Parts: sequence; C-alpha cells; structure tokens
Amino acid sequence: MRDSIIVLDFGSQYAHLIAKRFRLLGYYSEIASPGTSIEHLHHAKGIVFSGGPSSVYEENVPEFNSEILTLPVPILGLCYGHQLLAKECGAEVGKAPVGEFGIAQLQKNKETECPLFKDIDLPAQVWMSHKDAVLSLAQGFEQAAYTKDCPYAAVQNLEKKRFGLQFHVEVKDTPCGNDIFKNFASFCGMEKNWDQSTVLDVIIEQIKTDSRDKKVLLFLSGGVDSTVAFALLNRALGQERVLGLHIDNGFMRKNESKIIEQRYKAAGFTNFIVEDAAESFLKAINKLIDPQLKRKAVGENFIAVRNEVTKRLSLADSQWLLAQGTLYPDIIESGGTKNSHVIKTHHNRVEGIQALIAKGLIIEPLKDLYKDEVREIGKKIGLSDELVMRHPFPGPGLSINVLCNSGVLSSEEEREFARAEKKVTSIDFAALFPAIPVNSVKTSILPVKSVGVQGDFRTYRFPAVLSFSKDIPDWDLLENASSYITNTVSDVNRTVITLWEKPHCSIQEGYCDQNALDQTREADAVILEELKKSSWYKKIFQHLTIHTTYASQEGHCSFILRPVVSEDVMTARFAHLDWTVLNTIIERLKKLDYVDALFYDITNKPPATFGWE
Repeated sequence: MRDSIIVLDFGSQYAHLIAKRFRLLGYYSEIASPGTSIEHLHHAKGIVFSGGPSSVYEENVPEFNSEILTLPVPILGLCYGHQLLAKECGAEVGKAPVGEFGIAQLQKNKETECPLFKDIDLPAQVWMSHKDAVLSLAQGFEQAAYTKDCPYAAVQNLEKKRFGLQFHVEVKDTPCGNDIFKNFASFCGMEKNWDQSTVLDVIIEQIKTDSRDKKVLLFLSGGVDSTVAFALLNRALGQERVLGLHIDNGFMRKNESKIIEQRYKAAGFTNFIVEDAAESFLKAINKLIDPQLKRKAVGENFIAVRNEVTKRLSLADSQWLLAQGTLYPDIIESGGTKNSHVIKTHHNRVEGIQALIAKGLIIEPLKDLYKDEVREIGKKIGLSDELVMRHPFPGPGLSINVLCNSGVLSSEEEREFARAEKKVTSIDFAALFPAIPVNSVKTSILPVKSVGVQGDFRTYRFPAVLSFSKDIPDWDLLENASSYITNTVSDVNRTVITLWEKPHCSIQEGYCDQNALDQTREADAVILEELKKSSWYKKIFQHLTIHTTYASQEGHCSFILRPVVSEDVMTARFAHLDWTVLNTIIERLKKLDYVDALFYDITNKPPATFGWE
C-alpha cells in the first residue's frame, strides 16, 4: 500500500476536494471516516481533518476516534477540523462574534514562524465559511495567523506536529492553498507518488468491470458531464453496447436539443436517440413551488420516461444498465456522504435512482471527479471545445431557473422578510464604504427566496437588494459590500443590485409553465448571444438566467443575471462583467414587453449557490 495523505471526512462539501488537490500536486491521497481505527492508518504520512456542517459543541456530532490524535504523524485541521482539533486539545470553541463567509485577508503573527506558510507572502487572500470559531488557545499551541474577525485563523503546536486553519485551503479562492498543501506534505516527509495521467486508464478499466457483460443506456443532457461520460463508455465498450438517450424535457435553452443532436453527429456518435417528453415533464411539476419537490419530480420523471423508452424499444432490464454523468459535487450537495447535509437534491440522486444504485444497476464513470477534471479528460480523448467547454447545463434545465410563487408570503415568511429588511436597511453604508456617495444607495429585500450554503448547511432565504440613484460602484467595492451583508446579516444569503426596474413591482403568482419557460428561453438567448459576441462566454464558467414573478402585473416577470467564475463548482465568484457588454444586455432585455425588472447577483459561493433553486 502506497504512502498517503489521509483526509478524514466530517461531512464537508470540500472533503473530496482536499484529496483531489493533494493528488494533483503528485501526492497520493485517500478519504477515510473519522471513526476509522488507527490500524487502517498505518500508511498515512499525514492526516487532514476536513470541514463539516456540525458544531463541535453539539450533541449529534460525527463519530470521531480520538485515538487518532495519539499517532505521531502530522495532523492538519481545516474549518470544523480546526475547531475539533482545538477542542480535543483543551481549547474553547463556540459561536464566533462575527461569522465569515467568503474572502478574508490572512495576517501573519510576526512572533511565530509556521512551516505551512514557508515562501508564502502574508497578508494573503483566503476563503472563509464558518459561524463557529476557536475562542482560546490550547496548551502548547500558538497563534500563527489571524484575520480581522478571526484571531485564531491559524494555530500550531510544532512539538506535537499539529496545525489548525480556520479557512478552506482546498478552494481556488485561497490562491496560496496549493503552497500550503505542498508545505504540509513536505513537513510530513511525503514523496511525490501519484501521476494524474493514470486517471483515464483507471476509469476505462472501471467501466469494463462495472458493466460486466451488459449494455449501457445513458441519459444525455447535452452538457459536459454526460457528453464526456458518453464518450468514455463508447471508448470502453464500443458503440454497439452503448445507447445515448437525450430527453427533450421542455426545459432546454432555445433550440438546444437540435444543436445537441447536430454536435453529437459531427463528433461521430450514431448510437443515440432523441425523445420529446416535454408534455410529461410540465405535468410532473405543475404548480410546484418548493424547489426540492420540483427537482425530485423532474428526476423521477426522467426514470418514468426512461422506462417508457426501454419498454418501447424492448430493452430488457436483465441486459441493460443505466449510466449517468454524475460528478462528485452532485453527490456532496445531495447529502451523499455520511456526515454531509443536503444543499439541493440533484436529479441524479432522487429515490428512483438511489434504488437502482442499491441494486448495482447504475454506472457513474465520473462520480469521483470535478468539472475541471472532466473537461481535461474530454480534451484528452479528442472531444471538441464546443462539447467540453460549453457552459454547464443541468438535467432539470431551465425548470430550476424559473422560481415559482403563490403570490402571497406566509406569516412565517412575512416575519423572516421583516427581520431581514430591518437589519439590512439599518446598515450605514456611508460609514462602511466611503467611496459610495452619501444617500446614493437604497437597501431593501427582494420578496423571492433562494437556496444558499452557509457553513455547509443549506439555507433558504430572501436576498438583500442594493439600488443606486447615481452610478453603480465598481465591482470590487460591490463584492466587499455583498460579503459584509451576508457575513453580518444571517437572515440573507445573497445580495443583488438593481439594474433597472419599472414602478409598482411586487410579487405575483406564477409557476414553471410554458409561458414562463418561453420567457426565460428568449431572455437567456439574448444574454448568451451578447456574451459570445464579446468573448465573455469563454471567460466565465456559467451564466444562469433566473426568472422570478416579481413584476408590475401577472404574466410579467423580472430576471436576475447570474454569471459566475469557477473551476470546480464547489466555490465561485460572481463575474465582474464588462459594463459595455452588460449595458447592451440590459437595453435588449428592456425591449421584451414582459420584463419589468432586472437584477445582478453579486454573491459569491458560499454563501450562495450557483442557481437560485
């Protein structure tokens, strides 16, 4: 068994990403349960405690084998792992005076030399996502670094080879993260022993093993993940054993299904069919408001359509398996590891799919990978940029971009709204951000809830709105303002700016029906067209056009623009779009007679997710 950096998974969205980072740096890494016996860690050169959604002082915390702390190998705690390490060593851990979500500046304690920060210039940008904090130092530990709101952002006990970091080293928004991991591996005496070029061969062999002598049917959304999975299945098994099924669920972008069909044919794929099932999907989500219920309904209907197709084509269950382009973030966000919480239910993790997985009837070649890795594999096997570099487009498509509403807030929602409004409107922006002209900004709350992720928990809250009577400030200032709002006001998980709004807008009743989808398709096509004209389409990871029922009259709508920059989906920053491009988009959207307001989401992930549902 090869030497390894072992990552103990306490349910963090990022646990698998830690292992991935070490592997990309050339160090073999595995994930293990925090309750694992020390006998199973004999090949560990170092151990990392991941983050997680729990608080270390709660009763129902993840099982942890405290004997692990007796091992002589270096241990690095991250976020929850940092807090657990501190608590186990005798420090106080509790609710932080100020939670941190997003970018923070890490400052060095000039009295301490930390091996993890070797050759790293501090202060440095790091990524925080926590509401709890280490409140005191354990005996033998010393402060190594801090942020404005976190005095013990980095602690160490060199004698015992123990380190704790409150921030997330593993995400791209901690630019020095790879250097910290390299320094930890070096401190562990770990030699490079992992070659990423072997990944493709491992996947191909795994497909052959998992498929046994059966044929494979794959759902083809047309997105990057399912396309790469389709190509890998064809390479491993041959086209005669693979069938791609593209279901036009009525939630596709404008002319999307026709474009997908053309691109697959151009790539040499002849073993796929297109099924028009729009009517059945619209019926399945009829008047559903709850985003979780809607996602589940879409996912279950995929299974129903699949069953209809297999029956019509006489594809016997005994001869066929179902394949999916599931990625690891899909599993994590669906609560797919022992200690993780559900952020949103992905269509490839609904009950019908889980039942097939339990029976061994599902193949998921990409389930241990992230989006950037999938794209690299796609390029390596010869797929065109048109197929592998297109913006991600989930199976539920535009259905999860259309926010549904009864038009009336419940009594509980009214209390939540009032509480959020009181806190946001009391913020003194003139004092906090002198660059914003006095009295030029108005704060409010948009009466539309959205999904977020704060401290590894799913949240469902109203967003804050900033409206400017004069010129809108630059993006960096807006990003700081957004982070301040979501860090200090726990009742909101997003901040948006008003781009344009007609008078007398309010929340209207509206659902994901044909009219709302057509409205979204048209607006989305306008935005993507302008992004491609200006080359911004290649600069951002994904743009989501969010449809809401906030409007001046029933049947009209407002749109929230959500362009994001990301590498691995687990974290993201909102795109600082060029204003010339953005103004062109605004003017074109204003000409659509059903559009009453336009907003721009200026929230990073976390505390927001990519989409709003």
